[in-house]
Amino acid sequence: MGPWYYEVVSFDGDYVNLRRTDIESDELNPVALALLPPEIEVGSKVKCEYFQYEVIG
Repeated sequence: MGPWYYEVVSFDGDYVNLRRTDIESDELNPVALALLPPEIEVGSKVKCEYFQYEVIG
């Protein structure tokens, strides 16, 4: 499944709002903070494959 590419847009409590960058979309995808690597910050580029998230930029 995937890969899908995202950019971290904002933090919202225990969730992080991600925006897809591999397709044209303004929709935000909320993801539980616990599923993401601890080094993420706003503006980080993230790859999701088989529901595993990896910082790529």
